[in-house]
Amino acid sequence: MADESVSRYLDFLQVKTQGGSDTGFAPVWLPDFLMDFQAEMVDWAVRKGRAAIFEDCGLGKTVQELVWAENITRKTGGNVLILTPLAVAHQMIAEAKKFGVDAKRSSDGTAHRITVANYERLHYFDPADFVGVACDESSILKSFDGRRKQEITVFMRKVPYRLLATATAAPNDYIELGTSSEALGYLGHMDMLNRFFKNDLNNSATGRMRGEVIKWRFKGHAEGPFWRWVCSWARAIRRPSDIGFSDDRFILPPLTEREHLVEASELADGMLFALPAVGLKEQRDERRRTVQERCEKVAGLVNGTGQPALVWCHLNEEGDTLERLIPDAVQVSGKDSDEAKEERMIAFAEGKSRVLITKPKIGAWGLNFQHCNHITFFPSHSFEQYYQGVRRCWRFGQKRPVNVDIITTEGERGVLQNLQRKAVQADKMFSALVREMNNANAIGRAAGFTQKQEVPAWL
Repeated sequence: MADESVSRYLDFLQVKTQGGSDTGFAPVWLPDFLMDFQAEMVDWAVRKGRAAIFEDCGLGKTVQELVWAENITRKTGGNVLILTPLAVAHQMIAEAKKFGVDAKRSSDGTAHRITVANYERLHYFDPADFVGVACDESSILKSFDGRRKQEITVFMRKVPYRLLATATAAPNDYIELGTSSEALGYLGHMDMLNRFFKNDLNNSATGRMRGEVIKWRFKGHAEGPFWRWVCSWARAIRRPSDIGFSDDRFILPPLTEREHLVEASELADGMLFALPAVGLKEQRDERRRTVQERCEKVAGLVNGTGQPALVWCHLNEEGDTLERLIPDAVQVSGKDSDEAKEERMIAFAEGKSRVLITKPKIGAWGLNFQHCNHITFFPSHSFEQYYQGVRRCWRFGQKRPVNVDIITTEGERGVLQNLQRKAVQADKMFSALVREMNNANAIGRAAGFTQKQEVPAWL
């Protein structure tokens, strides 16, 4: 009776930690085609029931999502919906056929045993038709407007089994981790912030009046508990060795990042010579003033090589200018229909077009462009866009060295330095996540109790 009371009390304490209790089941299918670390991740996610897997590009998140979905359908007899970014649904269906998983694509709301659909088509589907939903490249959710993001979150809340899959989360982007937790049915993002973080402006009315950005930082000793909480519902790996497996088949080729400084033909008003821009407004002005010079530099690097090239831009004017300067390029722009975007990105992936021009917010998530090893980039302050844009080509499975040409101006030097700073932050964040994950795996729930417990008489 005493042991039973202790067990119940430990269960009570576990619930109070809001540590993400298991709501899943033991896998009913772990096929041989899964690599050892993939089988480990699927096994954990199925048992967890509502889980997130943060894995670097090229580690096989697609096949893990498909096997997770197959387990849910075999166990429950219900349907599973897999949501993907544009053009990724095509790749998902191809992978399903390759591994013998019965998945079908749908864009009109028709539910199949395993349904694959673009995020943009979600409003056609009814959550009552599904027992499970998986979000591929789930970090893309913050790129959607508030209405679309809320639609996805509400849809997931009505489904018992949930999976989020994405590559490295943005550095120190605690909002993203909070929205992931909320979508999975754990702490909401504001609950998370209030529990683990402190707002420096909470007691500063003058700061709010001056329009300062609200910044959150960890409470006194909350950083360790925060990562342990994240690891209660998420698993993260940059390479198989992060969870104790061999990296033999996952060695990336060299990556060379080359910065090209372009001189502006027109200086800012009132300036005698070019200086680094101060603030976002000056950087935006610099970017618009140097469109022609920067695009001409990209064209000089890409034209005449005979090799595939992936060209990232941010402004409509940049995309149109690049398309004009690179004769054999195809542009995917925001004004194109979803069908046209998908068709052109698939054509590039299949080698039917040599150069693809598009914006990171359109095509930087989920697509596999391993046939290409040359990327050009106009830098922005979004580390995740840069990271994802590079990883479309520089990913596990790429056999050739990858070259990234970063075209910038004197006024935008600070942007590149900011990206480099965020890269360090991202590595620190992911290291913390992996460390706490391994700590959680190494000890059992009650491993810290080394002596027999004495139960108080009143119990």
